[in-house]
Amino acid sequence: MTTTYAVLSEGLRKRYGTVHALRGLDLAVAEGTVCGVLGPNGAGKTTAVRVLTTLTAPDGGSARVAGHDVVREAAAVRAAIGVTGQSASVDGELTGRQNLRLFARLLAYRGAAARARADALLERFELAGAADRPARTYSGGMRRRLDLAACLLARPPVLFLDEPTTGLDPHSRNQIWSAVRELAGRGTTVLLTTQYLEEADQLADDIVLVDRGRAAHRGTPAELKAGIGRYAEVVVAHPGALAPAAAVLDRLTGAAPALDPERRTVGAVATDPTLTLPRIVRALDAAGAAVVDASLRPPTLDEVFLRLTGRAVPGEEAAA
Repeated sequence: MTTTYAVLSEGLRKRYGTVHALRGLDLAVAEGTVCGVLGPNGAGKTTAVRVLTTLTAPDGGSARVAGHDVVREAAAVRAAIGVTGQSASVDGELTGRQNLRLFARLLAYRGAAARARADALLERFELAGAADRPARTYSGGMRRRLDLAACLLARPPVLFLDEPTTGLDPHSRNQIWSAVRELAGRGTTVLLTTQYLEEADQLADDIVLVDRGRAAHRGTPAELKAGIGRYAEVVVAHPGALAPAAAVLDRLTGAAPALDPERRTVGAVATDPTLTLPRIVRALDAAGAAVVDASLRPPTLDEVFLRLTGRAVPGEEAAA
């Protein structure tokens, strides 16, 4: 079988002055899948989205979206995609209904067709009750849902979501997640950049970890987790037990432990498949490290990210 890629880039490069935002980025997103793009601040995630959506020209390399070259066939790319940025782009003075009907008319819907399409999306995103209020009165979550509804008016085959749930409350975030799952289930290809590792874990078929403008690691969430082993974590009874517990985990796992004095936890990646929880507990007891809890479990995506990039969980990007 030959995989058809909705998004394919090879060696993408982009520089802003002395800052290399992209240093040869390779991406391959299969049709009908959700690809989560993760990376620390300034890794190049947003720059990649801007290049792939034709908002910024690359300095080198190549990219195709929906089969079209992003430089030579920019108009065709734009006709095939939907894009939501890190802030809603709707008109705050218009009502939700007016916003969607305006976008629908710009997309060549006419009369009853524009009204029907707008009303259907207002229902889908639970905005019908606020449809005739100015968008400036909407909460952040409502504005992001309206923004997503607007970019889906044309039913694009490829959707770019650049940190779509940043700053949203859990309920609004879950609504966006539900919409993404529904779109993917209908065959839409989604490229999602996010600062929430749980979001990528929940939604993505594949994940690309971008670091310093390159794709450093890629795989399914399960593959990335399995690739670094299990995670040993203990909760100590008092701060004085942190040091001996760390020494035990250092010796048993061969990895530098991470200490959290506030939570009184010590954790380390354990790549030895023969290491067992009873062995850890016995070693802690022998070292006199008083603990109240101990676990040996699959790593979270947060721990995978930290292990593979050597950096903390990503926040919002700055310049890149």
